[in-house]
Amino acid sequence: MLKVGLTGGLACGKSFVGEALAHCGCLLIQADQLGHEVLAPGGEAFDAVVREFGEDLLVEGGIDRRRLATRVFSNPEALARLNALVHPPVIAREEKLIAEFATTQPKGIAVVEGAILIETGSYRRFDRLIVVTCTLEQQIQRAMKRDDVTETEVRARLSRQMNLEDKRKLADFVIDTAGSKEDTLHQTCAVYHELRRIEE
Repeated sequence: MLKVGLTGGLACGKSFVGEALAHCGCLLIQADQLGHEVLAPGGEAFDAVVREFGEDLLVEGGIDRRRLATRVFSNPEALARLNALVHPPVIAREEKLIAEFATTQPKGIAVVEGAILIETGSYRRFDRLIVVTCTLEQQIQRAMKRDDVTETEVRARLSRQMNLEDKRKLADFVIDTAGSKEDTLHQTCAVYHELRRIEE
C-alpha cells in the first residue's frame, strides 16, 4: 500500500488531478470533504467549533463555513485553534479509509488530496508527495471564477498560503496545470505509472 499526498496552491487544479488519479485506479480521499463531514451536525468537530467560535455561526443545516472562514483566516491564532479542532478527526477518518482500502487492495495506491498538507506537517505521513502548480495569474483568475470572489480577496488568501516554489521543493512529483487539460492528464498518467512502479 502506497500512501500519497496531493497538494498545491489555491485553484491550481488539485481536484482535477485527484479525479484523474482516481480514474487510474487510486483510492482518492478528499480532506476538504472530510472537513465538511466533521463540521456537520453530529460530526466530531461540530460541538467544539460552535463552543469556540460562537453560535452565531449556525444557519439552517449547520455551520456557515464562509462566515467561519471570514472569522479565522485573518487571525492566525484563531485559524490555529480551528485547525486543532478539525484536523485530528479528519486525519482519523483518512487513516480509517486507507486501512479499509489496504485490506482489499494491499498493493493499492491511496491518494489524500488536501490544500494545507505541507503547512500542517501532515505531508510527512505519506510515502510520496505530489504538488500541483500553475501560474499566479491562473490561480487568481480560476479562484475568482470558481468562488465568485474579488481579486483582492483571492490575493489575501494567497498571502496566507505557503508559496508554490517552497512547496515544489518538498515534492516528489510536480504536475503543472498551466497548459491544456490534455497536457495535465498526460503528466498525471506519467506520475501514476511511476507510483505503480514504486509500489510493485
